[in-house]
Amino acid sequence: MTTLTSFLRTGARSARARTIRGAALLAALVTVTTCGCGIRTTTVPVDAGPAPTRVSCAAPKATVPTAPPGATLLKVYLVCSALAAQVTRTVIVPDGAGVGPAPTDRLAAAHELLGQLQRRPSAAEAEAGFATEVPGNLDITGPLPGDPKEALRLSLSLDELPSFALAQLVCTFEAVPGVSTSDHAVLLGGPPEDHQRVKRYTCTSALRTRPEAADTAGTAVK
Repeated sequence: MTTLTSFLRTGARSARARTIRGAALLAALVTVTTCGCGIRTTTVPVDAGPAPTRVSCAAPKATVPTAPPGATLLKVYLVCSALAAQVTRTVIVPDGAGVGPAPTDRLAAAHELLGQLQRRPSAAEAEAGFATEVPGNLDITGPLPGDPKEALRLSLSLDELPSFALAQLVCTFEAVPGVSTSDHAVLLGGPPEDHQRVKRYTCTSALRTRPEAADTAGTAVK
């Protein structure tokens, strides 16, 4: 009886040991499998936040009101989803500002376009995902002595402009005859103290879609 009792106790201990070893092995396998899948185990609930929302980048429609007189549709480029994209705005053009098909005053037209780019997007534009990167303190003057007559000088160096801001300026200016050159280019330079040569820009797809393209987008005008 003593021998049988000892055997049973020994067997029970062995069974418990096997159970413990089996549980440990199972835990080890679970750990290895989880690590192998690239999933980190955790006992703390993780709040990943709300699911990311997608913007439409669908430009809201603009219409010319019947009043007051002088209203016109103006196309400008804003930034949406890492792209420079076109929107149409209804603006009131003062007499002589010349933002129509053939501007009579290049600098006045450029100022009107710049103001549109610096303006905060409308509620409809913001809802569609549009924004602007053109600095609010940016100003434009006419050509310096020795510059081509179509040149526009910026109050900030071209190197200081955010990449998409340059794309917005070039693509917006290019679309307006008289602000751009006869071959649809835009001539931009920095302030006089920069001694920076005027550069020739065109609204390429690379300029609209890749910010880094702005670094090499312009060619110096001789």
